[in-house]
Amino acid sequence: SRLLVKALTWQFSGLITMTVIGYLISGSFNVGGRIAFLGTITGFFAYLAHESLWARIRWGQNDEKL
Repeated sequence: SRLLVKALTWQFSGLITMTVIGYLISGSFNVGGRIAFLGTITGFFAYLAHESLWARIRWGQNDEKL
């Protein structure tokens, strides 16, 4: 579904970004990659939960009746 593809592409871009940042801070792609991988896994599930919760909230949607 669209939500799953959005989450995967977002997390992939975050994985690359965080690996580079982790490398710049630690001087090691191995350490940077591990940190980025853990952040990607936890961020993926947090993103899915966040989007699922917001999908249930009608506030701010076009079909909302004021």
